[in-house]
Amino acid sequence: MGVERKEGQPYTPEEILSFERIKRAMTARVLDRIEALWQGKQPISGDQINEVIADEWQRVKEAVRSSPVAREAFRKYLERTISEQISKLVQEDRAELESLGVVEKSL
Repeated sequence: MGVERKEGQPYTPEEILSFERIKRAMTARVLDRIEALWQGKQPISGDQINEVIADEWQRVKEAVRSSPVAREAFRKYLERTISEQISKLVQEDRAELESLGVVEKSL
């Protein structure tokens, strides 16, 4: 018996603000999905439980990745990384660029 994918409510921004909130929200959703699968029938296997957990974890990660907070954090990370790379290049070629008239700050 495979585990059907039950589409629940999307995760709210508040549910994905912290690891503790993610754990609480995910636990509740996994329990709801497993109870819906079970419905008083035969026992649910460990593999089925693991499949529901893995599926729900993917939904959490998708929610985090698509959140405005994640996009802003990624943008800041990119800005910092790019700035560091450019600074390294400037330091490597500083003497050459200075000999060609490049100054520290322009007026």
